[in-house]
This record gives sequence, C-alpha cells and structure tokens, in this order.
Amino acid sequence: MLNLTGKMLIAMPGMGDVRFEHSVVYMCRHDDKGAMGLVVNKPTAGLTLGDLLKQLDLDVGNFSGDGPVLFGGPVEGSRGFILHSCDYKLNLKTLTIPDSLCMTATIDVLGDIALGRGPKSALLMLGYAGWGPGQLEQEITMNGWLTCEASEHLVFDCAHAEKWTKALQSLGVDPLTLSASAGHA
Repeated sequence: MLNLTGKMLIAMPGMGDVRFEHSVVYMCRHDDKGAMGLVVNKPTAGLTLGDLLKQLDLDVGNFSGDGPVLFGGPVEGSRGFILHSCDYKLNLKTLTIPDSLCMTATIDVLGDIALGRGPKSALLMLGYAGWGPGQLEQEITMNGWLTCEASEHLVFDCAHAEKWTKALQSLGVDPLTLSASAGHA
C-alpha cells in the first residue's frame, strides 16, 4: 500500500476542487483507514496568530512575533492545528510524524509559543484535509496530485506564495509546462 505519511502533495492544475488550487499539503497520516493532511501555503485573509491569541484570551507575555493563520483544509474549519519542528513536544498531545515533523492540536502549544517556550518553527492552521479509504489514491491516479519529499525548509522557510512552485521544482517540474487536462497513456 502507498503510504504518504510525512510527504507532501502538490495540487495539479485542473484538479477540479478550487479549495485546493495551487495547494501544497503536508501529510500527517496516510493508512488503510484514510488520510489527513494540512495545507501549508494558504494564509487566511485578515487573521493572524496575534489576533487568535487575543481572541483566546491567552497570556501573550512579551509576544512580538506574528504570522498568518493558514487554511489547513476544508474539514473542521474552526479546529486548530500546529505543524511544527520536533524540538517541542507535549506528552500524549503531540503527534510525531516518523522521520519528519510534529503536530499538536491543543491550546497549550499556542500559550507556549506566545511565551517564547514553543517550537523553533511552527505554522498554525484552521481545518484540515481529509480523505476516506482509497480516496486519495484515486485522486492521485486521476492526476489530481503529485507527491514530493517534505522538508522543513519548504514548509517553514519559503514564502507561502512560492511553496507550490518550489515543491514542483523539487521534482524537476516547471510549473509553466503543466496542463489542466489529464491524460493517460
């Protein structure tokens, strides 16, 4: 069975779902029960980490950093997920993705970020992308997605607007050569 846990999906032009147009999705889980991933390149309009910390009435101490809250995917859009480097873990609350990154979905990590005790690198998302058993494999077969290796550099350091292009380039693909039409040989 194909296992894309810890890999990245790159949306192909013409995939048919505008919510994923030019998306790059980090795969947190992929097994025979389905798949779960987080879109890492789609900032939400008008919502920042600082805004969210204030809305949640968290002690922000001397918090001076700020960044966008990302659209993590269309499922459970009010639920928050932090994709982060593995230098930070909360016992029994942090999912360690083998040979890759970590994800924590509790408010505790936001408080630690605000107080400067959080992970070195982190992205905050609302919602996630989910697939039922066999659904993602079918979408890949129908040329909806390409897959590539994940890297902390691509996830955390590249500008959100450049991640789709950079992910394609990691495969040696020039985005200008892609067609919105699918075909099979």
